[in-house]
Amino acid sequence: MPEPKYRMAIVGTGGIATAHAQALREHNGRALLVAAVDVDPDRVRAFAKTWEVPWVYPNVTELLQDAQVDVVHLCTPPSSHAPLALECLRAGVTVLVEKPPTLSLAELDMLAAASRETGAHLATVLQHRFGAGAVRLREMAAAGHLGRSLLATCATQWYRDDAYFDVPWRGRWETEGGGPTMGHGIHQFDLLLSVLGPWESVAAVAARRARHVETEDVSMALVTFADGTVASVVNSVVSPRQTSVLRFDFEYATIELEHLYGYTDANWTVTAAPGHSVVESRWAASLTETMSGHAGQLAAVFDALDEGVPPPVTLVDTRRTLEFIAALYASAFTGERIQSGQIGPDSPFAQRMNGTGTPWQAVTTR
Repeated sequence: MPEPKYRMAIVGTGGIATAHAQALREHNGRALLVAAVDVDPDRVRAFAKTWEVPWVYPNVTELLQDAQVDVVHLCTPPSSHAPLALECLRAGVTVLVEKPPTLSLAELDMLAAASRETGAHLATVLQHRFGAGAVRLREMAAAGHLGRSLLATCATQWYRDDAYFDVPWRGRWETEGGGPTMGHGIHQFDLLLSVLGPWESVAAVAARRARHVETEDVSMALVTFADGTVASVVNSVVSPRQTSVLRFDFEYATIELEHLYGYTDANWTVTAAPGHSVVESRWAASLTETMSGHAGQLAAVFDALDEGVPPPVTLVDTRRTLEFIAALYASAFTGERIQSGQIGPDSPFAQRMNGTGTPWQAVTTR
């Protein structure tokens, strides 16, 4: 059996790192997990033992000085993403970063500049793009099998109690970058954007309804797209019945997805418009039982690296999604409808997602 082509390191060995390690194990013919990094020596040693990782390091600097790695998985808290990714990119190492990739557009643009200078890539983990149903939906839409896109709805209605926010970096602008808009709903509306393409304008509201945090705990947006599609987006961490729902109303069919943290083809439904039953048969022709997840995105990442092209989700794709988040906050906190491209480098909403400030008083203690 040939040696795996790519040598991987995981930085940050908390909960999400397990998903990365499991996904890498599913690709053990293409990649090998050779190093783990964490500031907590007991945690990183336990992680390395569980996943048979040969080398452990206390920080990224020592990793890059000592180990020959091709890709670093950043699984650390959000505020550390930009500085750690910058260090990796300057060392010529490609980065796969968990969401949110950065706390601001300014940080993302800084990383994009570093990527251009060194040739190393940065990709964001937005794994729901790569589930079989999402791939099929984009292919059918691009082929014209669904007709024109007309209307879409997107809802991430989750529940996180007060204890969830006892983790010091959660619920704070300086360390998490935002509330459910930034850290929870991003998976669903990123999938929405991947299907519908460029967005044109956002009119939004955000509120702090129940949680004792600095950030919002709910947000809602009305969005227009370049092709004329109109959509609504809801993000919440105060909803006891949790669900993640996407609905696309095309000319020839309604395509719906309802799940929570991951989906298979069984979570999708297709309702054809009268006279267009062929849509249902086309959809059913390639059904699988594969769960959406990190392994699916890793397959696409390795394919891209094999071809010498930027791995998905690229910096261009990531920026479209992060700009949407910034526009949602800007609209919510200024009362204006925000156009694509309106948030320039000098905008306070390019520097931080709460921009000019929230309408509620910031909570500084708990």
